Amino acid sequence: MKFTCSQSELNSQLSLVSRAIPSRPSRPILGNILITADSESQQLTLVGFDETLGVETTFTAQVETDGRLTLPARLLGDIVSRLPAEDIQLQVNEDETTVTLVSTSGEYQVRGLSADDYPQLPTVADGQSTQVSAETLLAGLQGSLFSTSADETKQVLTGVHVVADETGLEFAATDGHRLAVVNIEDTVGETKHGDDSVALKVTLPAKALRELERIVQLYATSEPVTVRFDHTQAMFELGQQRLTTRLLEGQYPNYRQLIPKQFARQVTVDRRLLLSALERIAVLADQKNHIIKLTMASGAQTVAMSVEAQEVGSGREVLAAQVSGEDMDIAFNVRYLLDGLKALTTSEVQMQCNSPTSPSILTPLGELKMTYLVMPVQIRS
Repeated sequence: MKFTCSQSELNSQLSLVSRAIPSRPSRPILGNILITADSESQQLTLVGFDETLGVETTFTAQVETDGRLTLPARLLGDIVSRLPAEDIQLQVNEDETTVTLVSTSGEYQVRGLSADDYPQLPTVADGQSTQVSAETLLAGLQGSLFSTSADETKQVLTGVHVVADETGLEFAATDGHRLAVVNIEDTVGETKHGDDSVALKVTLPAKALRELERIVQLYATSEPVTVRFDHTQAMFELGQQRLTTRLLEGQYPNYRQLIPKQFARQVTVDRRLLLSALERIAVLADQKNHIIKLTMASGAQTVAMSVEAQEVGSGREVLAAQVSGEDMDIAFNVRYLLDGLKALTTSEVQMQCNSPTSPSILTPLGELKMTYLVMPVQIRS
């Protein structure tokens, strides 16, 4: 194997696939990146795979000799990132497991492992597929990922539940205290089913989707993203890049039944003003227990935020709002409110609730179809 490519291109592509390399691989070869050089197409393919999450990327290079080899991800990345921003050459030596990297600054030798033992990325042959624009896929990810649980004992809640049918995709995530649901209807291709005629429901690990989010943010073309699901794997194809992930096992909660159908109280307020006020109030709330109180006043058409942090201080801010229903005090974890408001993105948001102890709903006033449910905390006198 012998090829030449730019340092900046190789560095960026190595950074991309290295995110699928485990910090503590169960086998030495899983700490490596698979490199495949193809002289006919003049392309390099890099793969990182931890047997659950896989990232593959292909890019153009000057390939003189075909070949396949795995090299230590961290070591290779550290060397390449420090080389001068110019063309570099990589060639496999006669022992077939050591490569030499050559640039104007000097040369480095790195020992690798045979590609024969590297696990193959899974494929999704049958199942369901659809196409969705990168913009709306990103909206689905950003509107749901923050609500996943970090508690590994509740593994199914550490992922995002995705429902795919003829109407599009639905993303849902909950950690037991809050729930985010995003509906994406503007799929740009026909949704195809395999043997199943009903909607496919899968739960995808948050770790894999965070890597997908990064890839989508760097996706520079207007071509749609192809999404493929079966009952064990999911695959996302973005041009020359591909991400695969194993699905999480377990029954996802019936989250739709948690969302109230009717509300006795409603508040409409400027999102940025509310977000800024909560960020200021949070400075004090975070000194105690993260709890802030909201006071909805229909007569004054205001919503007030206050915090009492004993031995530290107190704070209160009032915003103009459109308020309907009886006056009410309700308390929340301010971090949950801030996470939701950052994800909603529209200029105005609406909060709907029934009582100080029942779920409250935040929704954006705009095109994004998102529902964010937050459980209040009990106010102790």
